[in-house]
Amino acid sequence: MKLPRRQFLHLAAGAAALPAASRVAWAQTYPTRPVRIIVGFAPGGGADIAARLIGQWLSERLGQSFVIENRPGAGSNIATEAVVRAPADGYTLLLVGAFNAVNATLYDKLNFNFIRDVAPVATMYYAPNVMAVHPSFPAKTILEFIAYSKSNPGKVNMGSGTTGATMHMSGELFKIMAGIDMVPVPYRGAGPALTDLLAGQVQVSFPTMPASIEHIRAGKLRALAVTTAKRSDALPDIPTVDEFLPGYEASNWYGVGIPKNTPAEIIDKLNKEINAGLADPKMKARLADFGGTPLVGSPADFGKLIADETEKWGKVIRAANIKAE
Repeated sequence: MKLPRRQFLHLAAGAAALPAASRVAWAQTYPTRPVRIIVGFAPGGGADIAARLIGQWLSERLGQSFVIENRPGAGSNIATEAVVRAPADGYTLLLVGAFNAVNATLYDKLNFNFIRDVAPVATMYYAPNVMAVHPSFPAKTILEFIAYSKSNPGKVNMGSGTTGATMHMSGELFKIMAGIDMVPVPYRGAGPALTDLLAGQVQVSFPTMPASIEHIRAGKLRALAVTTAKRSDALPDIPTVDEFLPGYEASNWYGVGIPKNTPAEIIDKLNKEINAGLADPKMKARLADFGGTPLVGSPADFGKLIADETEKWGKVIRAANIKAE
């Protein structure tokens, strides 16, 4: 039987709408089982803390467990590859950070392209590193530090932590912009680098604020500046590096990613819930305790941040000829 053209078009339009309707219904009921948040570092670090904060919030809001799964190794590349290869069904998330933007250039051969293979969901927050020196170091300001370094080339040792970490990259960006020579001293992690800074074995380092703030308050370290573009409410009297070297900015930032081709309805739902968490007074207070500032935005905003940071750190890595260990 031949259908009239108008009836045929009506039925065809209805059939085409079914997949979209089913996706919306799926997103409305999502999640129906536990969700994994993969973290590329061991428990207790900044990335792990970020994942647990947002995981607890999402568990309470969406009625399913958001389980943190730590897969440390290769600067988070092992965790990233696991997520890239996971089904695009919304049940495997990735804790994303500045390290992912760095790794895109730092590692010559990766089994994925981060920008292509990971869909951005939502930003969470950013926090500064702190340019800190041992109290015995003669410089008390950024300008004095730069002058001392230029007068004593090769004599300032910088505890850099793991190659490519924000502690390391913050220092490398400072070297380039200040036109000075500091000798990077690599460590297996940020903890040992901070220990040697406290002991005076290295003269300067760029530790995270959560790790260093109590030592600064106790006078065991002298903070010269914070690395974000704006001063931190947690250390309001400490200037930014940008006040002396305009354009300098290097921060820890975190967000959530998901395998590409995940339905947009699920990404939008997660984005909405994460942004709601960042607006919650209790969440804001917890972030403020360690110098974190909420970073609310759309998936597209997060994608732009990742692209911009990848380009920025790529330039630093190439200029300083940094190689993965």
